[in-house]
Formats: sequence, C-alpha cells, structure tokens
Amino acid sequence: MCIRPSSRFLAAVILVVLAFSAAPLSVQAADPAKPSTVAPKIEADFVLEGAAVYTVDAVRTWAEAVAVRGEEIVYVGGSKGAARYVGPRTRVVNLAGKMVLPGFQDAHLHPLWAGIEQLHCMLYDLTTQEAYVRAVAQCAASHPEEQWVYGAGWDMAVFPGGIPNRRALDAVVSNRPVFLSSKDGHTAWVNSKALEIAGITRETADPPRGRIDRDADGEPIGSLQESAIELVGKLVPRTTPEQAREGLKLAIQQLNSFGITSVLEASAPLGDAQGFNMLDAYRDVDRAGGLTARTVISLSWDPEKGDEQIQDLVRARREYTQGRVRAHTVKIYQDGVIEAKTAAVLEPYVGTENDTGMALVEPEALKRIVTQVDKEGFQLHFHAIGDAAIRQVFDALEAARTANGARDSRHHLSHIELFHPDDIPRFRELGAVANFQPLWALADSYINELTLPLLPPETHRWIYPIGSVLRSGAVVAFGSDWSVSSANPLEEMEVAVRRADWKKSDAATFLPDERIDLRDAIAAFTINSAYVNFQEDRTGSIEVGKLADLVVLDRNLFAIDANQISEAKVLMTLLGGKPVYGDWSDFGD
Repeated sequence: MCIRPSSRFLAAVILVVLAFSAAPLSVQAADPAKPSTVAPKIEADFVLEGAAVYTVDAVRTWAEAVAVRGEEIVYVGGSKGAARYVGPRTRVVNLAGKMVLPGFQDAHLHPLWAGIEQLHCMLYDLTTQEAYVRAVAQCAASHPEEQWVYGAGWDMAVFPGGIPNRRALDAVVSNRPVFLSSKDGHTAWVNSKALEIAGITRETADPPRGRIDRDADGEPIGSLQESAIELVGKLVPRTTPEQAREGLKLAIQQLNSFGITSVLEASAPLGDAQGFNMLDAYRDVDRAGGLTARTVISLSWDPEKGDEQIQDLVRARREYTQGRVRAHTVKIYQDGVIEAKTAAVLEPYVGTENDTGMALVEPEALKRIVTQVDKEGFQLHFHAIGDAAIRQVFDALEAARTANGARDSRHHLSHIELFHPDDIPRFRELGAVANFQPLWALADSYINELTLPLLPPETHRWIYPIGSVLRSGAVVAFGSDWSVSSANPLEEMEVAVRRADWKKSDAATFLPDERIDLRDAIAAFTINSAYVNFQEDRTGSIEVGKLADLVVLDRNLFAIDANQISEAKVLMTLLGGKPVYGDWSDFGD
C-alpha cells in the first residue's frame, strides 16, 4: 500500500534535508556525555582525552576523546563516554586542549630522492648564487675522493631569467665535473668539465623534449632543461641500493615528524637504470619495518618506450603491491615549467612570437596512451602546469572515458598552475582530482620575477586557482612535491588559507579570491588525499573502525590567527596506533 504524503509533510522533509546538507559548513561539538557508538565495553590500549579532536568526518564533527585498541579507533566522543573503554592496562593521556587530527596525507612528493639528496651536496636552504658556489666548493673539498660533485636544491629565482651559468662553478671546481639539480628537478646546472665529459658543444643538437641553454654565440652555458638533463645526468655515478634504502628511511622519519602518515611517491621508473630500483627500495624498507607511512607509488611512464611498457607496468603493480606499498598508479609528465618556458601554454610566452612551450607527449598520442592505461585499471597521475597541458590531459581523460566507460578511477592532475577558466569545470565532469601544491600559491620572487613576466597579463588571474576549483565541486587534494619545497603541511595550509608567504605575517595576498578556509585546507591533506589514494574507507578521518593514524598538535588551529598556523608544532604522530614520531613520555607518561 502506498500512502501519499501531504504537501506540508513534504515541505517539512525538504527543510530537514536542507538543514543537514549545510551541516558540513558548520563546526559541531559532540555531546561530551554521549558516546559516539553503543557497544559493549572494550578495553582500549590508550585513550586521548581532554583534546580538541577535529574528526574530518562527513559532518566535520568535533570531539573530546579518542580510544584506540590495536590499530583501530574504537571510540570517538566526549571524555566522559571514553571512561567505559578504560581498563587496568589502558594508557590515559590528558591532552589539556591540544589538537588531534587525522594523520596528514601528502598526495604528491618524492621521498626517496629527497632522502638521497641529503646524502650529497644540499642547496635547499641557501638563497644566493654566492652561497651555492661556497657550498659546492665545500662539498668538493670535503669529499676529494668523489669523482663528481653532485647536489640538488638550487632555486631558479636566484638567477637572472632563471638560468645559471657554468662559469660560477668553474671558478671553484674546474678539475671535476659538477652536476646540480634544481629544486623542481626540471633543470640541471653543470660546470665546463661536465659538459666536456658529456661531449656537449655548440654543435650538439637539443634532444627531443629538452633544451641546452646557450649564449648569444651558441655556446652551451651550463644549464640543461628537461630531457637534456640526461645528457650529463646519465654519466653521474649511480646511487647504490644501500644508499637508496638509507635515504628512504631518513626521508620517511622526517615526514613522520611533520605528522604525515600516508604518502604518494610521485614518480618511480621501472628497472635499475639509476643504479638502484626504486620499487625494490620501497619493498625492502617496508619488509625491514622502516616504512612508517602508507605508500602509493606512481609508476613512471617512459616516453622513450612504446606501448609494450604497459605490460611491464601491470607486472610491477602485481609484484610490488604488498605490505604498506601499493603500486596502482601511472605517472605521465605532460610538460615542464613556466619559468624555463617548457610548460605547454595556450598563448605564446611574452617576448616571443610563437613559443608555447613543449608538450612532452604529443596530444593525440596522449589520448591513445591514457586510454590504454586506463583500460588496464590503473589510476593516472599527471604532471601538468601550463593551461595547454591541462587541457591536453582533460582531452585525453575524456577520450579514455568515451572508449572505456566511466569508472571510479580517481585520475589526478598535479601542479596545475595556469588554467584557462573554461577547463575548471572539467574536474567534476570527468571525475578527476585537482592535486595542488599550495605552498607555491603566493607572490614570492619566483612568481613575481620569473613567472608573471612570461605570461600575458590577462592570464595572471588564473594562477593556482584553488578556490575556484574547489567551488566548482571538484575534489581538491594537497601535496608538497618535496623536496622541491617544504613537506610541512602546516606551512602549506597557511598559504592556502592566506595566499601569502607563511614566513611573513604582513605579506601581500596573492589573488585573494582564491583563498580557501581552514576546514577545506585540512580536508585536502587528510580525507581528500585519502580519497586520491583509495583509502578513505580506512584513513583520512577520525571515526570508529578506522585505522588510528593520528597527529597531535600543540595548539588548536581553529583558535589562532591564520598567520600562526605554520607555527604549530607536531607533538606526536601515530601510525596504526603506534608512535612513529614523539613519545608518550612527552605527555608526562
């Protein structure tokens, strides 16, 4: 029997539905006296009470206490309700108002290389050409037995036009080759000896998808872009498997110290052409118990190879998806970077007639590749910075969907710096995720001196449009691209909220309409990144039955000014209920 409801009843139902649909936009406190679940008493291993627990659940609930048994959360609610989970062996920690969040998840970074780089000549914390040169001289003097001086981390913004010159390196190291990768990994700075050993002269042609920077007379100046990097890079002594494992363990420990419990390794080539196999390194460190972060690996698509590599990717997925490692993603680089004019753009770079950068994969070929890889059930992960590259990726995803049908693929585009506004709605239309690196969305010297001068003024409005993409209904996830930039999610969140330099409380706001609120910034580093990694059912929020991947902060982020978010400190990071950073003794236990 069907009973037709009255119009008044329907109106009441609609009002209730509307009220609940607005719930995610409000912060609601849990009833301290009411447990979040009705269950027989379970003796927890530990209870965190007296805390500001922001759960990031579907309605963004607040709570006071969390109880954990084994790897799982068994209670979320008020401190009074947590008492039923306390037994004789339960550790009870009163956090006195400190904040508890889900463990942070970085959806795009390079942990293994970040760790390896720290074993060599580090330039990341330096800010002038003179400082770089002094560091290189010191590295060379400290390791006279090394055949090469190898390092990474120099910033393009330090050099006129973003292009360094070999002569500065020649002045301090002339008898050994020097190879220095830029922060973003898209340029190498080398000395004359390195060019000589590689046989690079004025007659050397630019390789496909690369460029040898030259002076007015056509002589190489010591700066190599994109694929040209390998003309010298292939000669640098290979990293050993032992160094790779050592670097990875070092990197993961540092990420744990930032509250990070899940990562997405942004690019892992197959095989051991680098001197070691990245996939082996992750598997070996995991088996030895050193991989204290849940890890998704993006298997690199090699543009030098053909379609035969698809079956190699399938085999790698099957072989390396085990333990805390899953290798279900394929990474495709579609362009370079704006500052070197290698990003693919729709309008020519300022000062040129027809230079629109470079598509590293020809657009029609990209459609074919993406369709084939998608058909094999892989998630696709793209490097796309220019508006042309972003459009090319969307076109390829649309072609794949047309050929293969829609599925829960969660393909995602990383970096996504410059948009044509017409393409912003395509994230939601195609079910793709916007994977931003928010630390870059500020008007620093990099943007002001290297980026904006190369782009037509009418395009400036659409640089890192995080707010616009979020308002379009797209899923927005965050990553750091470490070691290109800081891996600290708190610094990145502050920039996303302020669109200003986190190091300066009075810094100018860059495109204020693209700011987002703190709730969305936290979600991008927790539940949304968990969604990208296909693990939102087990991580990304603080809910009963989920894994106890948690971070404890020294202050409530919602109770401070936005320009203080980056000053918050991680006190403890828990992975599956076990501390991987910090110690219970830090809380007086």
